[in-house]
Amino acid sequence: MPVQTIHVSALPPNNATYSQAAVLNGVVYASGQLGVDPRTRELAPGGIQGQTRQALANLQTVLEAAGSLLELIARVNIYITDFGLLAGMNELYGAVMTHPPAKTTVEVSRLDKGALLEIEAVAGLRS
Repeated sequence: MPVQTIHVSALPPNNATYSQAAVLNGVVYASGQLGVDPRTRELAPGGIQGQTRQALANLQTVLEAAGSLLELIARVNIYITDFGLLAGMNELYGAVMTHPPAKTTVEVSRLDKGALLEIEAVAGLRS
């Protein structure tokens, strides 16, 4: 079974080196999403919570295009530029993610566009 690549034109354009998601054997591998507002192509206002909200909304859009849902996420990786922002991120993340998937959060020195975080996920397909 070949890998199915997912491209969502409603989101900020990606470059030719990756897909917004790939589906293989009933598993969706969603690429990292920044908190970029698809309408303005700028980082969402509101600091860490605004960017977290937007990154999760972008992730939801990608997952739905691939045939999945936030509720079917089994694993999340979060890259954050400052662990001092972790509590604010977790507050919003916990309100949106109603189930606790496996999660790793890593502090990184820098992200594209000066973003405060990036979220990637692995999810199952809707049955």
